[in-house]
Order: sequence, then structure tokens, then C-alpha cells
Amino acid sequence: MKFEIIVSLFATMIISAVLTPFIRRFAFKIGAVDKPNRRRVNKIPMPTLGGLAIFIAFTFSTMFLLRDQMPTQQLWGLFGGECIIVAEGMIDDVYELKPHQKVIGQLLAALEVYFVAEVRMRYITLPFIGTWHLGLLALPITLLWIVAIVNAINLIDGLDGLATGVSIIALTTTGITGLFFLNLANTWVAIMIFALVAAMVGFLPYNFFPARIYLGDTGAQFIGFMIACFSLYGLKNVTFISVIIPVIILGVPITDTVYAMIRRILNRQPISHADKHHLHHRLMQLGLTHRQTVLVIYGIALIFSFIALLYPLSTIWGSVLLTVAIMIGLELFVEAIGLVGSNRQPLLHWIKRIVKQFTSKTSD
Repeated sequence: MKFEIIVSLFATMIISAVLTPFIRRFAFKIGAVDKPNRRRVNKIPMPTLGGLAIFIAFTFSTMFLLRDQMPTQQLWGLFGGECIIVAEGMIDDVYELKPHQKVIGQLLAALEVYFVAEVRMRYITLPFIGTWHLGLLALPITLLWIVAIVNAINLIDGLDGLATGVSIIALTTTGITGLFFLNLANTWVAIMIFALVAAMVGFLPYNFFPARIYLGDTGAQFIGFMIACFSLYGLKNVTFISVIIPVIILGVPITDTVYAMIRRILNRQPISHADKHHLHHRLMQLGLTHRQTVLVIYGIALIFSFIALLYPLSTIWGSVLLTVAIMIGLELFVEAIGLVGSNRQPLLHWIKRIVKQFTSKTSD
């Protein structure tokens, strides 16, 4: 990596760190404040809108410091979608939009990058099956992917520094895999990823426990949107490896979101129903402190990232076996902490029955 790029990334981090206190004051002035209630963990009013500092630092970096590294159409195409998602997030931080109103804003941003920046899936190549051209399905699949990732990141933003730290880990891994393993022709994507990481690193000291400012929907949705777009640049011509890597990298938010949906369906509640049974809630209910919970989830995110780095080094069969092992291990972990419910542990109960039958036979 060129020395100028490294200097620019370091400057991006400094800009974000310097901007954050000013954004904090601005959030108080416009009423972008998270007030304590039974669903919140904060005990005092906390300013949100922290994502605005990340957005401004990232935009300054890509538009000026790293401008020579970025293709014009892609840069401006992405910028349009970024502005839409940040504007929607700011409105939500001040006025608290309804779930369907948020989705409308997310879809508008996704449509903008689909048509202007050409961020989209075109076809899928699966092992042992072949290539499937998406055709007219490219649009709905792309929109679904973007909206799903945006909301997955938003859902884990429940503790100080949680979404920021997990996203830093995920984006860093994405940048590394794209730059060194997937051999992407567009190295500017990796540079842009590291620019966003730098902006988030500058913000994290203010956001980590005890936080002085929250990401807010502005930040969580912006970060989720960018993660979705970056991953799609590697998924335009999707293979088994290129589609599984971002899913594994985003293991923490995707797991939390999927099991939240399963939990609500089993409990006959609306998908958008808010509860206190997310991953971070369950870990705290098991006795971990606020800081310990965040650090444990960072550790889980790192494990997912290390596993993702194994895929480019594995054969197809190795990747399939690795995926099966991850799914089994993940299900055991989820059941052990009661993410779906303490009485819903089918795999653990099955293992207990097998062990009981085996031990009873050996004792006879």
C-alpha cells in the first residue's frame, strides 16, 4: 500500500476523532438524544448522531484525500446512496421513525446505488450445479441483501461500542480478503473499506463503554449500508466462496437477526417487535457486565473473521465441511445461551438423549 494512502487513512482517523465532540454538542442542540427507558441500557440522556462524524470524515477522505484512487462514477454513485441513508437516519434519531418508514428510506438508498453505482448481483455460480443468471431477480435480491445487512447492524447497536467494534472487525476482514485473497481488480474498494475503518476507529474511543455518544440510527444504518455495498462489489459474479465469506464475516449481526426473527415467529410476535433477548441482552442476563459483554462479542466476531480467512485456502469440499461445522457449533452456542428461548434447545436435547442412551448401555 502506498505511503500516501496510509497517511490519508491516519488523517481520516484524526478528523473523525476531532469532529465527534462537535457532533455531540450538535446532537444535543437538535434533540437527537436517547432518553432512558425500559428498553435502553443508558441511565442518563445520551446524544446520538455519532455516525455523522464517521460519515463526514469518510466522505472527506474519499472525496479529497483519496480522490485519485476512486473512479468517478462509483464514488458519486455511492455518495448519493450514502446521503439518502444518512438523512433518513438523522430524521429517525430526532423524530423516531416507524419501522416501515425506515425501510422505505433504506430501499431508496439501495435503488440509488443499484442504478447509479451499479452495485448489484448479476449471477451465481454454485459448486456441483453451475451458473445461474439472475436476470430480473438481480434487483430484488440486491435490495433484499442491502436492507437485511442495514437492519442486522442496526439490531446489534444495543451496547456501548458494540456495533462500532464489530463493524471494524468485519470491515477489516472484508478489506483483507478482498485485497489479498479474492484478487479483486478494483483495489479502490479495499481502500474505501479501510477509509471507513479509519473513520470508525477515530470515533470508537467516544463510543466505547462508558460511551459519551452513540452511533444512533444515522451511524448504524450508514455503516450497515456501506458494508452491504462493499460486499456486493465482491458478489457481482457470485461463487460459493465469494458469497459465504461476507456471510461468515458478518456472523454476529446475521446470527442475532436470524434468531431474533425465529424467536418472534415462534412467540407469534411481529418481526419488528422489540425485545430484550438479543445476543448482548442474553449475555448480560447470564451475569456478564456491560464491558465484558462487549468484549466477548468482539471475541466472537474475531472468531468468525478468522474462520472466513480459511475459506480462500480451502477446497470446495473443505469449505462445505467448514460451513456445516460452523452451523452446528453456532446452533449449540445459541441454544446454550437461550437466544431463542431456554425451553427451545432441540440439538442439545438430542445430544443429551444420545449420551444418555450410550452411557446406559455401557453401564449394563
